[in-house]
Amino acid sequence: MSDRSWRRVAALFAALFLLNASLTFESAWPTPGVRWRSSVSIELLACVVALLVAHSALSRRGLRWLAALWTFLVIGHYADVTATALYGREINLFWDLRFVPDVAVMLAAPSRLWVVALAAAGVGLVLTVLYLALRWAIRHVAEAAGRPLERWALAAVLAGVAMVWVVQRAEIPAAEFVYAVRFPPPVSANYVRQARLLVSSVTGSIALPAGPPMNSDLSRVKGADVFLFFIEAYGAISYERPEFVTRLAADRAAFETAIHETHRDVVSAFVESPTFGGSSWLAHITLLSGVEVRTHDANALLMREQRDTLVTDFKRHGYRTVAVMPGLWQDWPEGKFYGFDEIYGGERLHYEGPTFGWWDMTDQFALARLDALEVARTPRAPLFLFMPTISTHIPFTPTPPYQPDWSRMLTSTPYDDADVNRAYLKEPDWYDLGPSYADALSYMYKSFTGYLRQAADRDAVFIVIGDHQPAAAVSGEGAPRDVPVHIIASRRAVIDRFLAQGFREGVTPARPALGPMHGLTPGLLQAFGDPEAVTREAP
Repeated sequence: MSDRSWRRVAALFAALFLLNASLTFESAWPTPGVRWRSSVSIELLACVVALLVAHSALSRRGLRWLAALWTFLVIGHYADVTATALYGREINLFWDLRFVPDVAVMLAAPSRLWVVALAAAGVGLVLTVLYLALRWAIRHVAEAAGRPLERWALAAVLAGVAMVWVVQRAEIPAAEFVYAVRFPPPVSANYVRQARLLVSSVTGSIALPAGPPMNSDLSRVKGADVFLFFIEAYGAISYERPEFVTRLAADRAAFETAIHETHRDVVSAFVESPTFGGSSWLAHITLLSGVEVRTHDANALLMREQRDTLVTDFKRHGYRTVAVMPGLWQDWPEGKFYGFDEIYGGERLHYEGPTFGWWDMTDQFALARLDALEVARTPRAPLFLFMPTISTHIPFTPTPPYQPDWSRMLTSTPYDDADVNRAYLKEPDWYDLGPSYADALSYMYKSFTGYLRQAADRDAVFIVIGDHQPAAAVSGEGAPRDVPVHIIASRRAVIDRFLAQGFREGVTPARPALGPMHGLTPGLLQAFGDPEAVTREAP
């Protein structure tokens, strides 16, 4: 065989390997990178068949379109395996892409424009190189399909691989190596699933169950403020991994001490979140409505309906209902669905200090600001307040410093320069985000410990709950969806009700989990009061 023939054979093998690997790679967990393990792509087999049949009729333009289609498949495969590995949930292109404009607005701050421009240029370069490489590979396979010897070789290999696939599906006894060949699910099937999700989302074909009756008279919390804090990425893993338990032990002890020294009690439990590693709003709507919402499709469908929620029940009983949303910089359709009296987004909160994370402000500032905006009002109705925190969001750094002097938080210089510089110097280790996660939770505990002491004489009930486990890059593969929930109150009758439901004394929850998060909603209503007796006049 001549040197030219050897080069053609080598190029053909390289082309087939590239095309196959581009649709069978796996996530290099816990990073956004990828790795390849020996697998065979069903799409590659179909592509080779098509080229064997139509190689002579395929023009250069046709090859370019095929390369563009293959690039599209590679992008979808990367999104699918990366979302599943890092966030522990499947991707939903229809609903996830709705948030791209919001993310773009968030990233459009002048201080970040150069980062965004550099990232966009990098993505464009990667896609261009990918397309050119795939076009090269497809062209070489097409040319090989037109040469008799290579054509027969391709057909023989194709037949052998197809036979292996048939033997596996039919479970026919065969040599061990036959069953060692892996055929991952075709990437095109993911796009078919996305299309089905699109249809079900647009047509509203998903049936949602009825929520629990929102008819508590709230007699056991009458006159008290009720605060619902969703803690970003506050997962059960923080209680079950030894390195987190050790790192957070002192902070948890200080938190519990502050609870008791402010004449309150605390009970805790685990519940199962409807989401994992992201999509916090699914947890929010699940708890507030009492309906389990695990998908963006169900979330959008539920918001089209008129439903009673915890918000509407508190509003019926004279509470002023407020949402404090430090991460909100755009429209929030959920606000209308829930029916809050007041919504404070990032712009209205008006943070003037140094920026931390994607949302600029810190949880400690948001806590101080909500007091200034709502709690300090006199006279006022009791509050039902909902606030999802942001400072424990991935990548968890830079972690804000805790400021013991709360009066400084509402100024333009909430921190000393040395503390800010020290925080900025900590870069996330993308190969091990665990230490950064622990630091962020430590800051969260310090902030809430300080807030409880600031509100020592306040008659209030605090519900502190995780929205979801941190991404799989921290939680690990196969981690459960469980999150901790704490009830903090000075009203013993409320605490006793939760103990009867399976909570335990203290800030440390115990296994097993109480159940899914939406099951906590009727538990809250029952602990806070009794079902209202509604009398109607006879017609």
